[in-house]
Amino acid sequence: MLCRALPKAARATALALMLAWAAGALAAGQGPPPREAACHGGQYREERALMVRRQISQRGVKAPRVLAAMGKVPRHCFVPARQRESAYADHPLPIGQGQTISQPYVVALMSEALKLTPQDKVLEIGTGSGYQAAVLAELAGEVYSIEIVEELGKRAAQALAGLGYGRVRLKIGDGYQGWPQAAPFDAIILTAAPPKIPQALVEQLAPGGRMILPLGPRFGVQELLLITKGRQGVISRQSLGQVRFVPMMKSD
Repeated sequence: MLCRALPKAARATALALMLAWAAGALAAGQGPPPREAACHGGQYREERALMVRRQISQRGVKAPRVLAAMGKVPRHCFVPARQRESAYADHPLPIGQGQTISQPYVVALMSEALKLTPQDKVLEIGTGSGYQAAVLAELAGEVYSIEIVEELGKRAAQALAGLGYGRVRLKIGDGYQGWPQAAPFDAIILTAAPPKIPQALVEQLAPGGRMILPLGPRFGVQELLLITKGRQGVISRQSLGQVRFVPMMKSD
């Protein structure tokens, strides 16, 4: 995918305010937007349970809080309506704009690797559908998420707010720059693959923090890395296997 230019600064600020307003309006009881009105978290309950048992738990993800989050968040509410019957299948799904919602197992694996606590503040790079942000909201105390594609950001904000995750802070921006105003973060997760580790994100990771990301070439095989920042700022790396993610986009 080609890189997309960001909106001008003023437009980005206005959009961020609009997203915050939408979340607040929904939380205040004005009702979800039409796209979400037909989506109920109680739907596909059995499919979610099977997903957790067969796709996630049996592959080695054991953290009880992660399994509970994966069993609770209604994945079908974060995919286009035409994809809902496949929402709990064992593979990624397209969500438009050349982007995808990750395979359920990968979402669980990355979430478990971060070892989140209810006191943690986490930054997500690549909001996409909003699904990973919802899972993070079940695990962490504060969730910040950045999306570079404006249309996806709007949709994700509506889906999150409509399902009660309006406290997730979302903005449209370049994930390579992180969110310096909210740093430091206890954990950072990238849902798209950069060719090298963004230095700004390393700097925004708190001492003792964890960052997980797919690292590698565009549309090729990438390495899923867990980065740990020691108390003295020393960085260690652990490989969790090979993955395939869409490339991380950057502003011009």
